[in-house]
Amino acid sequence: MRRVTYSMNTSLDGFIVDPDGAIDWSDPDEEVFGHFTDELRQTGVHLLGRCLYETMLYWETAGQDATLDAAELEWAELWKAVPKVVFSGTLETVRGTNTRLASGTLAQEIERLRSEPGEGDIAIGGATLAAEVAASGLIDEYRTMVHPVLVGGGTSYFPQDGRRVKLDLVESHTFASGIVRLRHRVVR
Repeated sequence: MRRVTYSMNTSLDGFIVDPDGAIDWSDPDEEVFGHFTDELRQTGVHLLGRCLYETMLYWETAGQDATLDAAELEWAELWKAVPKVVFSGTLETVRGTNTRLASGTLAQEIERLRSEPGEGDIAIGGATLAAEVAASGLIDEYRTMVHPVLVGGGTSYFPQDGRRVKLDLVESHTFASGIVRLRHRVVR
């Protein structure tokens, strides 16, 4: 069965954006960017909330940006190839390669995707969407890229729903930049 994973950058104090909504503190260096590219290669489908979907639309036309290097252009091509499902209560249509609006609830979509043949993880993108998936007990693995910075507030990486979730550390890696990658599986 395909795993449901939640992977995002986070500050040491647990936020994915700072109080002003900025993410400039999480710009990846070449080594970390390469890791994200490898992770994308293992993704079979990506579920996104509206905000992240709108942010990621940039990558649909990134190939036209003459300032991008070869690694960024490769990432853009991989991103376009991955099937994407957008969850939104306000959007009536979506654009983008291999992108569709969700036709069912989050739990229904995940159940359907898990039962379909196919390889690769079901990746969750966006804190709001991840909070809903976590509250339903559907996340199998948390993947955090912990940046050595305290931002003092903002949007939390982890859902604040009062539930206790036991995790097993699967992997940790410290990059030269001081960013620490952690993979935790949910204990069921």
